[in-house]
Amino acid sequence: MKHDVRILVLILALLWALAWSAAGRAVLPAPEPPVEPDESKSETAPAPVRGVPDRELTLRVLHGGAVETMPMSDYLVGVLRAEMPASFELEALKAQAIAARTYTLYKMKGGPIANHPDADACDDIACCKAYKTADDAAADWGSMALYYEEKLARAVQETDGEVILYGGEPILAVFFSSAAGHTQNAGAVWQSDLPYLQSVSSPEDEALVPNYYSIETFSAEDFRSRVLAAHPEAELAGAPESWIGEISRSDAGFVTTLCVGGAVLRGNELRTILGLRSPAFTVETGDDSLTFHVTGYGHGVGMSQYGANALALQGMSAEDILTHYFTGTQIGPAAR
Repeated sequence: MKHDVRILVLILALLWALAWSAAGRAVLPAPEPPVEPDESKSETAPAPVRGVPDRELTLRVLHGGAVETMPMSDYLVGVLRAEMPASFELEALKAQAIAARTYTLYKMKGGPIANHPDADACDDIACCKAYKTADDAAADWGSMALYYEEKLARAVQETDGEVILYGGEPILAVFFSSAAGHTQNAGAVWQSDLPYLQSVSSPEDEALVPNYYSIETFSAEDFRSRVLAAHPEAELAGAPESWIGEISRSDAGFVTTLCVGGAVLRGNELRTILGLRSPAFTVETGDDSLTFHVTGYGHGVGMSQYGANALALQGMSAEDILTHYFTGTQIGPAAR
């Protein structure tokens, strides 16, 4: 009897195990077949924007009265020779190369220039940018000529095709020599303002800039003749102390406007009329003379070159220098 009971228990255990195994197999999901990718819905990454290499962009440059054809790379080295001391830090020179490239492309985009319709650029600083040949630069550099020439070429090569962009377009990348602690807005100098040409700090000082402070004295007659040639409506009779009226200054210290003999002039205009180094000035009048105390050199808009060198000495890159001086911009390739 006990033997029969053991057999019955074994049979029941076997049946229970078989039932549990079948149930387990029933609840396990069947493996799904692999999903083939839908080629029609696949997304590809956008191709990177490629700039125009300097060697592939040919310029017509009016230099010395004749038009020369050269690649952008050669032109930029010529601009660097003339526009910035080759002794400056490499990152400052790279910033200058990018600014010069950007300025040139900006001007070319506007179409033929009235002063030289058959050339893309010229060596007149009142129109385009200064330009100097390798021979002329070597005569100035002496024993440092080979080193400086290679240094400038490196500044151009390492920034090949890079420009300053605002809203994806090259900007009016103006620059000047040195500021009095700050740059100034474009609207304070020219007819209209630009969002990327705003007043920013600039670190240069008298320890870094030769002739940072300058003094110019004009006789009453010399001053009168210069101003009347540009503004015949000005009334410059009597003593010089009565000629200069209200003077308005920007937060950066530049003279924005002043009254001269009843005529309202911009500070930068008087700077040009008198040949002052900067519109950051004060004026003293004497019995028969006017004396101007001037700080810095240039119009004060855009990138300060000595400021760029000071920032490079602090360890800033060319890109950081440029985005500091040109508000809200990015550095990237110019689209083809």
